[in-house]
Amino acid sequence: MVTRESASLRPWSGRAILHVDMDAFFAAVEQLDHPEWRGQPVIVGGDPAKRGVVMAASYETRAFGVRSAMPAARAAVLCPDAVWARPRGARYRELSQQVRAIFSAVTPHVQPTSIDEAYLDVTPGEHTGDHPLAIAREIQSRVDALGISCSIGVAANKVVAKIASDRDKPHGITVVWPGEEAAFLAPLPCKLMPGVGSVTAARLSTVGIRDIGDLGALDELTARELLGSSGLELVARARGVDSRAVRENPPAKSVSSERTFARDVHSADEVRAAIAALAEKVALRLKDKGISGRTVTLKIRYGDFTTRTLRHTLVSSTDRSEELLETALDLLDRAWSPGVGVRLLGVGASGLEERTVQLDLFDEEREHGSVTGRLARGIEDVRRRFGADAIAYGHQPPADFDTPSQGHDVAQQGEQSQ
Repeated sequence: MVTRESASLRPWSGRAILHVDMDAFFAAVEQLDHPEWRGQPVIVGGDPAKRGVVMAASYETRAFGVRSAMPAARAAVLCPDAVWARPRGARYRELSQQVRAIFSAVTPHVQPTSIDEAYLDVTPGEHTGDHPLAIAREIQSRVDALGISCSIGVAANKVVAKIASDRDKPHGITVVWPGEEAAFLAPLPCKLMPGVGSVTAARLSTVGIRDIGDLGALDELTARELLGSSGLELVARARGVDSRAVRENPPAKSVSSERTFARDVHSADEVRAAIAALAEKVALRLKDKGISGRTVTLKIRYGDFTTRTLRHTLVSSTDRSEELLETALDLLDRAWSPGVGVRLLGVGASGLEERTVQLDLFDEEREHGSVTGRLARGIEDVRRRFGADAIAYGHQPPADFDTPSQGHDVAQQGEQSQ
């Protein structure tokens, strides 16, 4: 294994995979856009006085023990002088797209796994003619030029590359040379292995399995007893064996948007306004993708955390927010009564297909000449440029928790563990 300080271009043989992971991405973007925040502890997340959650923490903040997914109230206690920034999903997606353009310029084989990380296949002589380490350095340099930074793992397979990308953060490159995978993994704690959560790690620890080397040494019978059906796969990966290919994510099967409230809402006006905003976001995303959906889904989570999901299939597919809203409100009437606390709402569209345009003598006036048509297109243009919340309904309350993860394009199929 080598890191950025000692890396040299030893010959590389066989498959080469990069895992690129942005460093404190949301917080880094905020520091980029607010130079006065550079060097200061920055937290991106919801209101500490409500049900906010830390979405990202700058490295200055992490020194105080603040981590992503931590309750905002707890983070405020640990780091009372932190700068708090509300999440700006549109801005983060914009930077993410610029980063992905850098990846695509290097290799056509890119598999994004989230807004701030991706796998790249850079196998020498197959997908590129350059050395994998040289490519990693070039990617890091180009990302630096954007004003943000990334850390990169270079290895012969995905699981090792992913673990390696976290070894020298921030702004590090860790290389695990072919044939050295097992030795690199062996001393690391089991909890670093993708697919081994805290509960599984604790169970393994009770029987003396604390590091990945111990996990890789398990026999087939013990692996199945301790880890169930996934046991053999985890043991293989603990030995540094992973044959998964880097591939583009499959087409989206559904498009949805969700909102979690800072406090339970009970009034019909608030609930309906939130659904209207979600329907607008879904419609805008459908239009941007040139697709329409036939099945409308409403997800509602009550104050006691029970959740209901209702669906209705339309006669024909649509990308119009009015139709999505009308159907979602019909579903709402079946699932909710005013006064019942609501914690989360979601609107989605599935049964996706390419949008078709049917023209007749009246379409031109409806879509282009009418005041309503021009207004609708103007609103869409503003939302595309400044974000889905740039224009809101007069009765719509401000978003309490608006994160980039609220919009979802769900793939038809994907790998069980990345």
